[in-house]
Amino acid sequence: MGTLRITEIASQTGLSIATVSRVLAGKSNTSAAARQKVLAVARQRGVMEDLANGRFLLNGLTIFAPSRAFNVRSDIFYYKVIQGITQAVAQHDVRVRYCELEEVDSDASLFLEKMNQKETDAAILIGIDDPHIHQLAADLSKPAVLINCIDRSMRLPSISPDHLLIGQFAINYLFQMGHRNVLTLQCLRRYTMDLRMRGIRDAWKEQNLEFVDANHQIITEGFGSAEAEARVAAFIADCAPDDRPTAILAGGDFMAAGAVKALQSAGLKVPQDVSVMSMDGFNLADINDIPLTTLHVPRDELGAEAIRVLRQRLFEPRSPCGNLLLGGQLITGSSVRRIKHSAKQTPVYQKIIYD
Repeated sequence: MGTLRITEIASQTGLSIATVSRVLAGKSNTSAAARQKVLAVARQRGVMEDLANGRFLLNGLTIFAPSRAFNVRSDIFYYKVIQGITQAVAQHDVRVRYCELEEVDSDASLFLEKMNQKETDAAILIGIDDPHIHQLAADLSKPAVLINCIDRSMRLPSISPDHLLIGQFAINYLFQMGHRNVLTLQCLRRYTMDLRMRGIRDAWKEQNLEFVDANHQIITEGFGSAEAEARVAAFIADCAPDDRPTAILAGGDFMAAGAVKALQSAGLKVPQDVSVMSMDGFNLADINDIPLTTLHVPRDELGAEAIRVLRQRLFEPRSPCGNLLLGGQLITGSSVRRIKHSAKQTPVYQKIIYD
């Protein structure tokens, strides 16, 4: 049956059986025009459904991302996402190419130049927030998938961590461990971090607890440990012992490391005096020999899911676009301890009921 279908496709497209076979096998030594002819007829004859789990059917993939994403020292998260993509296509005959593109005010001419090259059969855009780039990608005839960003015109599929739920879950874990006076240490560099912060604030409201910015939040410029250490040290120095937080929720492992160092410099022990939890969990398994409690934010999985969605777009280009949100995974270490909270540590909203 497979040979018969290849013969029929070859006859209908005017191409050789060898060319049709190479296209359906996902080989790179075929032209874009031949590939389009074969895939169009294959869809009509239902061949694509049989291939969906075993073929990728493209030769060249271009990854667009901010410049920092290509340097492990600048942005280890995006760097690992890109590694996840390359690993997902390693078993296929696909050449991966890279292009630096900034998050906003992106170079549209550079984007179009790379997308219109014959070596680009499809694209993955990581962390690109420019709506003009999204529009251009959607208007082109080549499939594109977004990672950790969203096309608000709903024309491109996207895969992202569920930042809102991740924020809610992390703070709720600390609430379940008895903590009420929790200091949140976050960098709000992108709207994705704003979503995490919104989830954290929502969880406080759900617990009928009052979130006071001056008491429960430190906003940093970046995710580094040095800045986090300095900001936490200053915060602890200004706190009366009774007002000191019982836990710190950090936006990343390096921030958590800075917080631990600041606490230890102040003569406080982790977790005996103050617990520390991170929302990252890939970079540091422990801090100063303290196994870190963390919520693993999906990272390597983003690349694998993007390739899966991209493959679906190749087989079903007119299928509806959606936004796939991936949840995190809680890893419990010894940096967070359970405590008994007192009424003094629990500021609540006053609910007034009118008859």
